[in-house]
Amino acid sequence: MWSTFFVTDEEGRTVGPAAPGGGAAPVGAPQGAGAMSSLMTGRSTFGGNKRRRTPSTGHLSEAQEGKIKLAFFVAIVGVVLTVLGMGTEFWVELSPPKGFYNNQTCLTAHYGLWKGCTKTLWVSDIDPERASCGPAELHGESNCTYFKFFTTGENAVMFQKTTRKNLNVAAAMLALFSLFLMVMGAICITMALSKEIVFFLKPASVCFILSGVLVLVTLMVFHQSVLAFLASDHTVPLHHELSWSVTCIGCAAGVLIVGGVLFLLLALPYSPWRRCLPQKDSSS
Repeated sequence: MWSTFFVTDEEGRTVGPAAPGGGAAPVGAPQGAGAMSSLMTGRSTFGGNKRRRTPSTGHLSEAQEGKIKLAFFVAIVGVVLTVLGMGTEFWVELSPPKGFYNNQTCLTAHYGLWKGCTKTLWVSDIDPERASCGPAELHGESNCTYFKFFTTGENAVMFQKTTRKNLNVAAAMLALFSLFLMVMGAICITMALSKEIVFFLKPASVCFILSGVLVLVTLMVFHQSVLAFLASDHTVPLHHELSWSVTCIGCAAGVLIVGGVLFLLLALPYSPWRRCLPQKDSSS
């Protein structure tokens, strides 16, 4: 079949099919090799070209990936502190004067977003220089119950004072929404590292910054709920102080905002340090 199209002359060169006048059009060996190489190149284009393409500007380099992992570690620290603070009930401690009940024991209370606890302490265990009962970390008989804001809608009563369930529920909802934003930000960072796409850093930075701001708003709303709780009744004088759970939440808010700002800086197409502090030429 090939003889119909190609013939070989006396010197072994390949010639084309015979022309109408009887001659044969010579076809050089380089032309046949070029056709074969172009055919092989065309085959490799369909299968392997996508795997061998050079990374574009939207892909991550090794240095960028290391910086993103470091910023992600900072954000994860903020998430852990947030979960620790929200899951504990040491947001505020309430303590009447230790001699208010004229007894060898006194009663103190502490609560958070989800439940409250009352603890009976021995007056002899309290620091003599302390006027109120507490602190809640002392050994004593404790009784903890979950709030019924989210089930039956009932307010909690402690020391003849009533909580404001609207403010408590608002603080809890803000806290949950901030956790949702943290999860979304973590998903965006995971996609950015796995797909090597810088674009996912922008929504991640927005999620972490907003979650940090919402955590701060949660603290303010909770503090207003405490003030409303104390103002509901004045029969029992109470001394209140914010406890270590609030410290965790405050630190978490700052760390989350810092992590979001770091992601935003990494998502910029240029280095802000080089823009703000341009390098001087050696000639100058």
